Amino acid sequence: MVQFLLDSVALFLAIPLLLPVIVLAAECFAGSFGTRKDPDFDAQRPAIAVLVPAHDEEMQITATIRNILSQLQSGDRLVVVADNCSDDTALLAREAGAEVVQRRNQMLRGKGYAIDAGVRYLASDPREIVVVVDADCVLEAGAIDTLARMTETWQRPVQSRYLMVAPPNTGVGLAVSEFAFLLKNRIRCLGLTKLGFPVQLTGSGMAFPWPLLQEMDLATGHLVEDMKLGLDLAEAGYAPQFCDAAVVRSTFPYSQKALKVQASRWDDGRAGMTSSLLRVLLKPKTFQNREYLALVVDALVPPLSLLAAMLVAVLAATGLIASLGGNLIPHAIAVFAAVLFFGSVTAAWYQHGRQILPVRSLREIPAYAAWKVARVPLRVLRPGGSVWIRTDRAGPADV
Repeated sequence: MVQFLLDSVALFLAIPLLLPVIVLAAECFAGSFGTRKDPDFDAQRPAIAVLVPAHDEEMQITATIRNILSQLQSGDRLVVVADNCSDDTALLAREAGAEVVQRRNQMLRGKGYAIDAGVRYLASDPREIVVVVDADCVLEAGAIDTLARMTETWQRPVQSRYLMVAPPNTGVGLAVSEFAFLLKNRIRCLGLTKLGFPVQLTGSGMAFPWPLLQEMDLATGHLVEDMKLGLDLAEAGYAPQFCDAAVVRSTFPYSQKALKVQASRWDDGRAGMTSSLLRVLLKPKTFQNREYLALVVDALVPPLSLLAAMLVAVLAATGLIASLGGNLIPHAIAVFAAVLFFGSVTAAWYQHGRQILPVRSLREIPAYAAWKVARVPLRVLRPGGSVWIRTDRAGPADV
């Protein structure tokens, strides 16, 4: 009886862990090998409104506005929503040439509320396409034009290649974070696209047809409001598409405190969605919508460092049970999952990440992964918060 219970526990640990590994591996391998061009854009460039939600961003807002204005044409609009700002974001944005909406509501805080305020402001004189760009981002040349034309052609939301890069002369921790961001926001998106699936919305450089955006419930304080919006759109039949040709970049903050705040916000938000997504998988109608199902399954893949730690733990547990005379199958499943995980991530790193994460830095990764995992043992079991906390991006001289 005891042996049966141990074998059952081992299977219970190994099989559920194999499923997200298979999803991750399929995305990584598909995104790392072969080529795929973005679809041809049949549509002419439509009129565009760029919406920039901003919370205390006086240090970046002027440069961001100038960068965006350089890609706009006559008749386009640029709207900055200064949301619960205590600095000069609104003043500087107006001086730089943007239309400014000032929103103050300390009870309803979050990027979703800011976007909702901007959409309501645009409603009196809308444009065909709305592009949402975070206040700390830089768009590469042609990004807005490419996004708008693809959105007009597909009449669906389109997500740009949104990446975060490490500041110069920072440690291996930020290099690992940069690679993890690349894996999530580009490599896996490429893989999903090559496999014929939609992608998640990743937060900045998101373009929407105006009729679609104005119908969505945007007023939310959810910490991963972008992912939630993408899932809602997919459920409604308008799953986001990926545009690798439009590139948007942001920079990780310098200070460790700011990094922890940022990482906690992302981890809390994703963990807060886990239980609701698992419930979604129990609904028969989810399986009737192929694109929605694909995004739900993709969203349930744990963060890279957490998944690696779970694999190590399950390998150890199933190995111990097998050594005590238990069934070898659970341990074999765990070994297969570990090989698949490390093989697919290594392939993605080899194809896309060697410049970000050189070979010499790989020996420092286990310690960094241990630090990441130590922060999240209970996050999956608790709901995420809903407060929009600005990430401090002070340079090294200010830290």
